[in-house]
Amino acid sequence: MPRYFIQLAYNGANYNGWQIQNNTPNTVQQVLQEKMSMIFNESIEVIGCGRTDTGVHAKDYYAHFNTKKIDAHEKKSNYIYKLNKVLPIDISIKKIHAVNDQANARFDAESRTYEYLIHTYKNPFLNQTSLFVYGKLNFTAMNEAASYLLNVTDFTSFSKVHTQTKTNNCMVTLARWDQINDTEFIFTITANRFLRNMVRAVVGTLLEVGKEKISLNDFKQIVADKNRSEAGMSVSGHALYLTHIQYPNYIFNDKN
Repeated sequence: MPRYFIQLAYNGANYNGWQIQNNTPNTVQQVLQEKMSMIFNESIEVIGCGRTDTGVHAKDYYAHFNTKKIDAHEKKSNYIYKLNKVLPIDISIKKIHAVNDQANARFDAESRTYEYLIHTYKNPFLNQTSLFVYGKLNFTAMNEAASYLLNVTDFTSFSKVHTQTKTNNCMVTLARWDQINDTEFIFTITANRFLRNMVRAVVGTLLEVGKEKISLNDFKQIVADKNRSEAGMSVSGHALYLTHIQYPNYIFNDKN
C-alpha cells in the first residue's frame, strides 16, 4: 500500500501525550487514528516521529501511515478538510505528503527541535503556555552552560531512569536562550535524538544555573557524573513545544 506522511500540530494540554496507552484513550495518536480510520473508511495506524509527554505541544509533528486509497495525495486537500472537520479543535492537520514505501517518520528524522518558554513577571495570560519563574536569572551563565551541551555525548544525567533505550548518546547542535521581550524568554534545542524527559531536565538544570544555585563547573560535573538525581528538577511540560523535524529530501515523492 502507498505510504504517506501526515503533518500536524496539536495543543497537548488536554492529552496524556502522543503515544497510545492501555490506561487511557486520551492520547493524540489514539484520537488521530480513530478519525483517520473514519475518514479513509479503513483501519489506519499512524506511527509518530517521537513521543511527547503529557501536556507537551507540537507546532510541527509528522506521522506515517499506509492506506488503500491510491488517490490520497491527489485528493489531499479534500482529506485534510475532512480530517480537520472531525478532529478536536486542539489538533490540526497541515499537509499530507507522498513518501517512498520505506519512509519512517521516527527513524528517518535527521534532527528535532524543541522550544521551552518562560516568563519572569507574573502574567495570568501566559500561565497556560509558558512557565512562570520568579526572580532574576543570569542568562549569560545559562547560555554558557547551554553551549557546553554541544560538546556532550552522553546525556544520562538528563534522562528518565529505567527506560528501554539502548544508548543515552545524543548529538546536540543548538542550545540557546533568547529574549523575546523584557519578561519573556525562549530556550531552543536541536539534536539528532532526545531521551525521555531530556529537554525538561536540561531546562530545569539550566534554571538552577540562572538562579546561581550551581556554577558552570557544577553543571559540567553533573553531566560527567551521569546521575539523574544530581541534575535539576524536570520543569512542567505545558511550556514545551516540538517545533521542527528535519528529514532528508529523498524520502519525499512530492516536493511541497
